[in-house]
Amino acid sequence: MPSQGAIIAVLATAGLCSSFMFTLMVPIQSKLPELLDASREDTAWVVTSTLLAAAVITPISGRLGDMYGKRRIVLVLTAVMVVGSIIAALSPGIIGVIVGRTLQGAIVGVVPLGISIMRDVLHEDRVDSAIAFMSATLGVGGALGLPISALVTERSDWHVLFWMAAGLGVVVFALVIWIVPVSVLRTAGRFDYVGAVGLAIGLIGILLAISRGNEWGWGSPLILGLGLGGLAVLLIWGWYELRIAEPLLDLRVAARPAVLLTNIASIAMGFSLFASNVVYPQLLELPVASGAGFGLSLLAASLVVMPSGLVMMVLSPVAGRIAKRTGPKLLLLLGAISLIAAYGFSLLFASEVWHILVANILIGAGIGFGYASMPMLIMRSVPQSETGASNGLNALFRSLGTSTAAAVIGAVLASYTVEFEGMPVPTPQGFTLSLILGGGAAIIALVVALFIPTQRSPAEKHPSMP
Repeated sequence: MPSQGAIIAVLATAGLCSSFMFTLMVPIQSKLPELLDASREDTAWVVTSTLLAAAVITPISGRLGDMYGKRRIVLVLTAVMVVGSIIAALSPGIIGVIVGRTLQGAIVGVVPLGISIMRDVLHEDRVDSAIAFMSATLGVGGALGLPISALVTERSDWHVLFWMAAGLGVVVFALVIWIVPVSVLRTAGRFDYVGAVGLAIGLIGILLAISRGNEWGWGSPLILGLGLGGLAVLLIWGWYELRIAEPLLDLRVAARPAVLLTNIASIAMGFSLFASNVVYPQLLELPVASGAGFGLSLLAASLVVMPSGLVMMVLSPVAGRIAKRTGPKLLLLLGAISLIAAYGFSLLFASEVWHILVANILIGAGIGFGYASMPMLIMRSVPQSETGASNGLNALFRSLGTSTAAAVIGAVLASYTVEFEGMPVPTPQGFTLSLILGGGAAIIALVVALFIPTQRSPAEKHPSMP
């Protein structure tokens, strides 16, 4: 059997692959209308499609992993991502790129599945540190992927990005087959197809309303119909799930205080993280003459942001040791405090590039601790037969936070603009309000985390525990 270190390394590589998908398009997002000969509203689907696919697939794939084998579903999701990358790489037009990007979104499901595999196959002493390491890849992949993507797009054809993604997926697929053992833990029963369809419809309605509200108008009939319709479908879906014997997600487990409060904190933490992803790069890249920016190139700006991901990686073993000694709740508290410090520092000091660097280091510490704690808190509170689905649901709540941040911060920056060389650019007041909102979300995460119970049921211990 492969060493436990090798298993952790392979699953972490899969996590890096997942996070890379979300930074893949950042360097060329503003150029997509020209590259694809399409309107800006149409090219927005290149990003939105990945977001929607990831949100829908993640909780469903978690349940499939519990039932049919987590490694098997990881392989399926990786293969789907590879196919999507090839389709996008070969497509000169927008339709093929959107289809490819939608399929690429499937890879996001490997992170909660990988964390669940760790609980199944690793020795108890390695689980917490391994989960912290896996969680860190969510930031590291993005932090490293951004300058790599920027460099590729500056010096080569942008389609090369998709070939890189396909190659990385093939490597991950081969390593998982070679290294990761098959977990023998299975949940009996039949898959809830009705529940999966209902969840998908409800989530797509709500996420479309959140992600496209700025473009289509928050009060437009279409946005209201999507948002309220999606909410209504989810309410009916919840009623249905509580009344069948083999639900897609056991909502009674999801309603346990530790699980519910962790998921609520995940929304706030996801909002706080993505607010920084929107604000800091724009601050760094806007021209100095605009009155709000530092005038850095995309590559230089990505190098300033990159240390946040490296901090996550460096702190992952520290997070594992803290969780083992005191429990994961302290990690979540430390993460929220670090995020509050980052936004507070930026509100006081944002006149030099090194100020943004310091803030991003604090962001990296906050997200590194916070994201490491969430799956640990979840898995200490659910039966082992529910780990895949429960981690998938937690990942969904983080996605809701990031999606909401993208819409809200985007609306704020669009509302506070001035004309600069014929183009509207955000004002310092817009950035200040955005920083306040990001810090406010971190405060909410801290308050919610304080109420998370810490006890673990004896029936839910790791299988290697006596």
